[in-house]
Amino acid sequence: MLEKNKEKTLLIFKPDILQRQIVGEIISRFERKGFKIVGMKMSVPSRELIGKHYVDDPKYLIETGDKAKKGAEARGEDTTNWNSLERGKWIRESNINYLTCGPVIAVVLQGFGVIAGVRKMLGSTSPADGDVGTIRADFSLDSFALADEQGRVTRSMVHASDSVENAEREIGLWFNATEISEYETAAEKIFYDVSWSE
Repeated sequence: MLEKNKEKTLLIFKPDILQRQIVGEIISRFERKGFKIVGMKMSVPSRELIGKHYVDDPKYLIETGDKAKKGAEARGEDTTNWNSLERGKWIRESNINYLTCGPVIAVVLQGFGVIAGVRKMLGSTSPADGDVGTIRADFSLDSFALADEQGRVTRSMVHASDSVENAEREIGLWFNATEISEYETAAEKIFYDVSWSE
């Protein structure tokens, strides 16, 4: 059984974050929270890698299209002729283009509740609709509505795994076992070592 403090997640800092030179500001938030960096690399990813990352599976594509439809309906858009599969395919292709247009930084974070914690800190994938204090809301004015108006994918800044299973799959795509470091931080002693204050 996985030790709760050993949970890992994958983050991908997308090309716009590197262009805006705010990687350090965002990483520092995760470090201040107590999450530990155990893997990090910079690359210009291939279309093949991003194609594996964003699964080309009809069920996934329909779910993605259905989420987009709900958002469009909430904004009062006409969805009479909506095709969730086709919309999901378009979103997947747009995300592939987005993540391969320049360098990205892939990061593996580790810590207790890191998957849910990171996603909470990032906030809404429609940045302008997120809560003040979340990373996306604090650093971006983009939104689903603006992206739809311009005919592009929403620039959500950072990808983060959404489950233990997806984290394991995604980390395996981006890192090999030798690229994940095991070490102990002072913060870990405070959070996880029951004898630290004795």
